[in-house]
Amino acid sequence: MRRCLWLAISGLLAMSVTGCGSSATQTVTGASASLSSSTATSTSQTTSTTSASVSSATATQTASATTTTTRTASAPAFLGHEGASGVLANAITAVHERGYTPDDTSQFHSGQTLAVLVGTRTGSADGYGQQAFFFVGGRYIGTDTKEPSATVKVLSQGDTEVTLSYSLYRPHDPLGSPSGGQASVRFQLNNGKLTPLGTIPPASSSSGLSRN
Repeated sequence: MRRCLWLAISGLLAMSVTGCGSSATQTVTGASASLSSSTATSTSQTTSTTSASVSSATATQTASATTTTTRTASAPAFLGHEGASGVLANAITAVHERGYTPDDTSQFHSGQTLAVLVGTRTGSADGYGQQAFFFVGGRYIGTDTKEPSATVKVLSQGDTEVTLSYSLYRPHDPLGSPSGGQASVRFQLNNGKLTPLGTIPPASSSSGLSRN
């Protein structure tokens, strides 16, 4: 009798242990499935967010590239719509209007702030009687001297400076044979005003050197 009772109790204990193991297994399996589902959802959301970010960045770059412009004008900005050739043409006209003919238009540098043209008195039979005509941004501002010189040459020039050379005459020198050498004078543009930085020789002299 006792033996049968013990066997019955042992059987019940075995069934109880087996049921608990089965329940534990099901609980773990359910947790794994839930975790896998959560991970998949998170991965899907991350991928969607990344794709949206890349698309947004690409759209921004495309828009930037579309609105980018490049300046291709070859002439300086202050020349405006006339361009270099138009500014030179206006300078030549200004010289002609003052009774002179430009000698060498290649000396006129329209890309500089200060530009110069040397002209000879129109109709001069001997080719003498010259003046230097100055321009700022294509606008005529004046000459080097009030009275013309026998000859004027451009020695050098920069953006705001021009150096001129004058033939010097002694009294009774023939016009074609100056014996006094050369005098160079540098002209500088400062705050819109052109100033000689040296002494300009006189137009004439009865005892010393002069430009005629």
